[in-house]
Amino acid sequence: MKAIAAPRPQPIDAPDALIDLQLPAPVPGPRDLLVEVRAVSVNPVDTKIRAHAATPDGSPRVLGWDAAGVVRAVGAEASLFRPGDAVWYAGDLLRPGSNAELQCVDERLVGRKPASLGWAEAAALPLTAITAWELLFDRLQVARDGGEGEALLIVGAAGGVGSVLVQLARRLTKLRVIATASRPESAAWVRDLGAHDVIDHRQPLDAELATLGVAPRYIASLTQTERHFAALATAVAPQGRIALIDDPATPPDFRLLKRKSVSLHWEFMYTRSMFQTADMAAQHTLLDSVADLVDAGVLRSTLTAVGGAINAANLRAAHRQLESGTSIGKLVLEGFGD
Repeated sequence: MKAIAAPRPQPIDAPDALIDLQLPAPVPGPRDLLVEVRAVSVNPVDTKIRAHAATPDGSPRVLGWDAAGVVRAVGAEASLFRPGDAVWYAGDLLRPGSNAELQCVDERLVGRKPASLGWAEAAALPLTAITAWELLFDRLQVARDGGEGEALLIVGAAGGVGSVLVQLARRLTKLRVIATASRPESAAWVRDLGAHDVIDHRQPLDAELATLGVAPRYIASLTQTERHFAALATAVAPQGRIALIDDPATPPDFRLLKRKSVSLHWEFMYTRSMFQTADMAAQHTLLDSVADLVDAGVLRSTLTAVGGAINAANLRAAHRQLESGTSIGKLVLEGFGD
């Protein structure tokens, strides 16, 4: 089968940062689905692993943790799907990724593809939808249809996770949604997705929030946490909650949260699959719920560009675009043609 892999950890400007190669077709395990991949998107996790993470045996690593495709075979103990089903998923960080014509994935991490979306539109959503959902409802513990009179600040709202989180918070809660963006086009994007207010994260966020007269009870810090943390600690409401998903190079001073009794939460959507938790199938249920919301017109795809077929050249361009820090929404590749 065709696949694209990182032969070793390298910056994206290396000519062989990602390469095309042929690999044997994988064989599904007991709870696996064998999926024919139709479209994939690119996420920060792809670029981080390409740049820093080698495989234990030094072999090329197939990246990709978002996909939409068709089930071609199922494992002996699989019961949630049948061959021919259209599915979407973000997979498992410890297994070969979706940048291949065929991929094995545990059915407990897979949901039905929304019938109203094409392959590319669907591939834009799984990882970001899981992350945003878990962050909002599991980590920050906002109740569905709750949050009356409270505010949620989303730092870096125009990216992949933020673009879903804005929608979830606006459509499924009563929170006032305050998004940050730094460019006119990104500000317009998050307003169109449903943000009540947009502030500029190039400015001190505590001052920007003071101008609005808001002390958010909930904060989702999706990017540049170390840069903004002191301002967030100043701005957050007493007994508030802050959740983050990025990897601060320098740990923030968490002591700043003490006098307000503010709780801090990490969201990492691969925890369930990485540790085979008892509730791993929650991601199957979550993705099915998101599919229902998409098909009902409550949520929309965050696809903003299709970068061509799934091959090494196009994936290198996609990684380069993502690493520029200027992406809005999601970039997707579709099909394995030339």
